[in-house]
Amino acid sequence: MTFSDFSVFKDSDFFLLTSFNYLDKLLLSPLEIIKMVSYSPITNSDKVFSVLNFIQTPIRINQLVNYYLCSEKLSDCLQDLTHQFEHPQPRSWQAIQWHEIEDKQIIGIKLEIFLDILTGTINTEIPIRGYTQTSRQYLESIHPAMARFVGGKVDTTGKLLEIGLWEKEERQHAPALKKVYQQLTGKKFISQPPKVRPYEPSSDPYQALYHHGFHRVITEYSAVCLYLWLMSHTTGELQKVFAELVQDEINHMTKFLGFGRWLFPNLYFPSFKNIIRRLIGFDKAKRVDTTQNKASLFNTFFHLMKVLNWKKWSWLNKLELIYTFVYVLASMMRWNTRLSTNYLEQILRRSPL
Repeated sequence: MTFSDFSVFKDSDFFLLTSFNYLDKLLLSPLEIIKMVSYSPITNSDKVFSVLNFIQTPIRINQLVNYYLCSEKLSDCLQDLTHQFEHPQPRSWQAIQWHEIEDKQIIGIKLEIFLDILTGTINTEIPIRGYTQTSRQYLESIHPAMARFVGGKVDTTGKLLEIGLWEKEERQHAPALKKVYQQLTGKKFISQPPKVRPYEPSSDPYQALYHHGFHRVITEYSAVCLYLWLMSHTTGELQKVFAELVQDEINHMTKFLGFGRWLFPNLYFPSFKNIIRRLIGFDKAKRVDTTQNKASLFNTFFHLMKVLNWKKWSWLNKLELIYTFVYVLASMMRWNTRLSTNYLEQILRRSPL
C-alpha cells in the first residue's frame, strides 16, 4: 500500500490519554471511546481553522502513529537489516509534484513558524556525511557490516570508496526540504549547518559505541516525532514530502534500536523502568570519558527546540509536539516488548561480522 492509498483523516474514534503513568499501556488498552465523528480530509485552506482544532490534531497524530509505527511494520524494518547488509538497496520515494506545493497546504501553523522549522531542520540534515562517518568509526572495530551500512567503505587513508545505505537514504532529506523552502518562499535556501561532533577514541570501544548508538537512536526518534507532527499539520503534496521523510527515519530508528538491543542486551531497554531511566539520562551503564554520555531524550529535545525556534511557537503547537513524542514513545515501547533475546538472535545472529 502506498501513501496515496491511505487516508489518515478517515472517520476515527476519540481516545483519551489520561496519565503518563500508563504510557506503557497506552496503545494496548485505550481507555474510552468518547464519540464517533465524521469529517472530510483537509484538502484546502478553506477548512483550516474551521476543521483542525485542539481535539482533532491529536487524533490526526494518533492515526499517523498507529499506521506508520504499528509493531508489524517496525518488525519488518528490523528483519530487513541483515538483507541490507548483503544487498543494500535504498528505499524508493513516491513521485512528488513539487510545483504543486503551496502555503495553503500548511494547517494550523503560521507560515513564519513553519519556515523557521524548515530552516532548522534543513541545517540539521545537511551534514549527513559527518554523521555517517562518525558512526562508522565507532562501529568498524566491533561490527564491520553495520559500519558499512551506516558509513560505507574507506581505504587505508580514510578516502571514501563506497557510500553507506544510511547516507544514501538520508542525503535526500536536505535537498527535498530545500525544494519545499524555495517553493514556499521563492528564495534559495542559505545553509548554516552545525559542526558535527567528531569521533572520540576510547579505551573501551564497546561502551563508547553504546553511548554513541543510543544518541543515534534518540536523534532518529526525535526526527520521527517532528516529521509525524508536521504531517498532521500539512496536506497534499507537502504532506507527501514529510511522509517520505518519516518513513526513512522510522526505518533507521528501528534498525538502530533493534541492533542496539541485540548487541547490548543488558543495557538497551530491558524493561519499562530502564527505558525511562535511560531516556532521561539516569542509566547505570559504565561511564566513559566522552561527550556522548550527555545523550538523553531531554537534552536532545531541548537542543531540537532551540534549533527550531521553539520560543516563537504557540502554546498549542508546543503541546502537540510533546504529545507526539509521548505517543510515539508508547508505540515504540509496545514494540520493545517483542524484542526478546531469542527473537533478536534469530534475526541478527546470521549477520556478517
